[in-house]
Amino acid sequence: MKAKKNLGQNFLTRDHYAIIMAEKAMVGQKDTVLEIGPGKGILTAILLKKAGHVIAVEKDPELVVFLKERFANEIKKQKLTLVSGDIFTYHLPPITYKLIANIPYYITGEIIRHFLSNDKQPQSLTLMVQKEVAERIVARNKKESLLSLSVKAYGEPEIVARVSAGNFFPKPKVDSAIIHIAGISKNFFKKIDEKKFFEIIHVGFAHKRKMLLPNLSSFGKEKMEKIFDELHISKKVRAEDLTPQNWRELTQMLY
Repeated sequence: MKAKKNLGQNFLTRDHYAIIMAEKAMVGQKDTVLEIGPGKGILTAILLKKAGHVIAVEKDPELVVFLKERFANEIKKQKLTLVSGDIFTYHLPPITYKLIANIPYYITGEIIRHFLSNDKQPQSLTLMVQKEVAERIVARNKKESLLSLSVKAYGEPEIVARVSAGNFFPKPKVDSAIIHIAGISKNFFKKIDEKKFFEIIHVGFAHKRKMLLPNLSSFGKEKMEKIFDELHISKKVRAEDLTPQNWRELTQMLY
C-alpha cells in the first residue's frame, strides 16, 4: 500500500517509539485513547495492549479497509472503535481521553490548537511531530513563539525523544520528535478572556523583528507604555522575550 503524499503519510516502522509514546502517556486499562491517522496500525497495536478502549480516526478509505481486517477481533470485542473520516469533523463523545498520534506534519499546529482549545480537552497529548516544531513548542532557544505560547497557555510541553527519519516509510526529509503535553486545562484563563489573550499575542507577533511596544500601540500608545511601566517590562523588549505569565498580565491590565 503506497503512502499518499496529499495526506502527509509517513508510516512509523518501529514499535519501539510507539511503546515510548504509550508509556509516557501512562496508558492503562481504565483509559480511552484517541488516535489520529492510525495508518497501518503500528501504534494502534501497542495502544490496544495497554488501553481499555481505543478510538482511531482514519481519513484514508483504503487504510480503513486494511485496519478493519487487521484488527477485526478487537473491533468485534469493542476494544477498538475505527472511524472513517476527518478528525476535524469527527464529533467526539463526552468522554475522558488521552490523545496519542503520529500526525501529518502539515496539520500539526491545527491539531494542537483544535484539541487544546476544545471544550472536550484531552487529559494529555502525546504526538510525533517534526523535530523543529517540537523545539519551537518548548522554546528550546528560550525564545517564545505564537505556537509555544498557544501550547503553554493550556499545558506543560516537553520533548520525550528525538526520532530519526529512518524510522518512517517513506523516509521524510526531516527528523521527528515525540512531544508530550501534560496538565491540560483552561486554568490559565480564569482571570482573563481566552479570545482577547490570543488577539493580543497575534498583534504582538505581527512584526516579531520589531520591538513589542510599537506592535501593541494599536491598543493605545500611552496606555501600553503605562502598562509596561507598571509590569516592569522593558520598552525595548521583543514579543519572543515575554513569558506566558507576562502575556497573561498584559492581557489582564489591558482589559
